[in-house]
Amino acid sequence: MYGKSSLVNKILNEERAIVSDIAGTTRDALDSPFENEHGKYVFIDTAGIRKKAKVNERIEKFSVMRTLLAIERADVCIVMIDANDGVTDQDAKILGEAHEAGKGIIIAVNKWDEIEKETGTLEKFKKDVYNKLSYASYAPIVFISAKTGQRVNNLFEMINNVASQNSLRLSTSVINEVINEAISIVQPPTDKGRRLKILYATQASTKPPTFVIFVNNKSLFHFSYQRYIINCFRNNFGLEGTPVRLIIRERGEKNNTKI
Repeated sequence: MYGKSSLVNKILNEERAIVSDIAGTTRDALDSPFENEHGKYVFIDTAGIRKKAKVNERIEKFSVMRTLLAIERADVCIVMIDANDGVTDQDAKILGEAHEAGKGIIIAVNKWDEIEKETGTLEKFKKDVYNKLSYASYAPIVFISAKTGQRVNNLFEMINNVASQNSLRLSTSVINEVINEAISIVQPPTDKGRRLKILYATQASTKPPTFVIFVNNKSLFHFSYQRYIINCFRNNFGLEGTPVRLIIRERGEKNNTKI
């Protein structure tokens, strides 16, 4: 199977990890330091996860556990999708874990050299991926071949960019300028004569970029309007390849709500 281990071997230009036709051969997460003209990296070849029916086996549970630990240690997660299989349940699970952990994410479609192409093939595949992984539509997609090395070099620029976006810090004044512009374009929602008022916002943390927004009434800040604000942030600041989190607070409130 030309998958994660093959990609690491291709990048390192050595047989650092075992490659097999059997999915899930890698049992431990292997750290491989690497340096090139793009920077210094440590690639973690995560433990393989096989068919869902076999996850109950003890060894598979350990593999899943080690993969989750590897996600926690990583700055950027490259989620590899087999072009012949499309997005599987395991792919969605791992990407979901990386998303929830606030990591930078790149979707690498492997074995693209094995797919018969015609006009629109790439765009159709990309659309299908985003349809199945709608919550991660911010993640860039790269079509590669770990076997031939096709577009593998493109990963480094993407990794650097996603890592930068994941750790991006913005000034309070710039954040509030974007929010004020967003409000002027699409008015905040109302309910029973009461309108949501966004008082001000600030950035609480990075990895991922997390913003605290103070409002007059949290119940008026509907999910759809929160998504609109996040999209405005993305349109203005980029934030490609990283989740964005909002913490909604009423003035003087200690507890918060995350999305």
